[in-house]
Amino acid sequence: MKKYTYTEKKDTRSGFGAGLSELGKSNPDVVALCADLTGSLKMDAFAKEHPERFFQVGIAEANMIGIAAGLTIGGKIPFTGTFANFSTGRVYDQIRQSVAYSGKNVKICASHAGLTLGEDGATHQILEDLGLMKMLPGMTVINPCDYNQTKAATIAIASHEGPVYLRFGRPTVPNFTPADQKFEIGKAVMLNEGTDVTIFATGHLVWKAIEAGELLAAEGISAEIINIHTIKPLDNAAVLASAKKTRCIVTAEEHQMNGGLGDSIAQLLARELPTPLEMVAVNDSFGESGTPDQLMVKYGLDAKNIVAAVKKVITRK
Repeated sequence: MKKYTYTEKKDTRSGFGAGLSELGKSNPDVVALCADLTGSLKMDAFAKEHPERFFQVGIAEANMIGIAAGLTIGGKIPFTGTFANFSTGRVYDQIRQSVAYSGKNVKICASHAGLTLGEDGATHQILEDLGLMKMLPGMTVINPCDYNQTKAATIAIASHEGPVYLRFGRPTVPNFTPADQKFEIGKAVMLNEGTDVTIFATGHLVWKAIEAGELLAAEGISAEIINIHTIKPLDNAAVLASAKKTRCIVTAEEHQMNGGLGDSIAQLLARELPTPLEMVAVNDSFGESGTPDQLMVKYGLDAKNIVAAVKKVITRK
C-alpha cells in the first residue's frame, strides 16, 4: 500500500475561495455571485479584489441562477455560490430551464454538502445533490477530495465550456494531493494499484478509502484505490480497466446510495462488465444534527465500513 501523508487539514471550501481569487486575477471574464454567504463560501477575497465583478444577490437563490444565466449571454463566466442544499434543491427548476436546457456556461459552486455540515442538521445536509445534477443533460458534476484538488478544479472549470456543478464542504480534511496538480475533468486519479479489490471513492471519502486501504494491507488484502473526482462524465475506461483486474468493487461517497457515484458505476458495469459491487453511502435516510465525525460513523461512512464492504464483496467474486 502506497503511503500517503499530509502536513495539515484544510477545508475544501477554502480551496474554492483560493481558486476563485486566482481566477479573478487571470481571467477578466470571471464574475461571482453569492446568496448572502460570502464568508461561508470563502468568496471574500474575490469580492474585495474585484468589487465590480462581484454580485451579492441576498437570500434569493433562484434569482442568482437567473442572473448568472443572463451574464453568460454577454460572454461572462459566472460562478454562483451558496450551500449545496440551496444550490440544487431550492433552485432546481431554474437550473434545469435557464442553465442546463439552454446550455449556459454557468459554474454552480456548492459548499456545505453532505453529512459533514454537521450540527446544522438534516434540513441543510443535502445528500441527493449529485444525483439531481448528474441527471441534467449536459451538466458536468465534480466532487474533489481536498483543498488542493478543489482549488485546481475551480480554476479548471473556468476553461470548460458548459454548465458545471462543483461540490465541496465545510470541515477540515487531510490536504494530501499535490499543490501543483493539473486537474483534468473526467479523468480518474489512481492512488494505489492493487489486485484483490477496487475502491472507487469521491470527495471526503477518498481519504477514508486510503485509511481503509492501509487497514486492508495489514491483513494481506491488496486494494486498488481510485479517486473519482468527476462524477459526470465518468471515466468509464478507468472503471472498466480496474474492474477487469480486481473483479470486485466498492464505491464510497458522502451521498445517498441512490443516484450517486455507486449508482453510476453500477450502471456502467451492468452494461459492459457485470462485476460484484458493494456501496458505502447513506442508505435511503436523511441526516441529523451532530458533529461531522459522529455522523460519518453513525451513517457508515468511515474506513471501518469500507473495510467491511471490501471483505463482503471479495466473497462474491
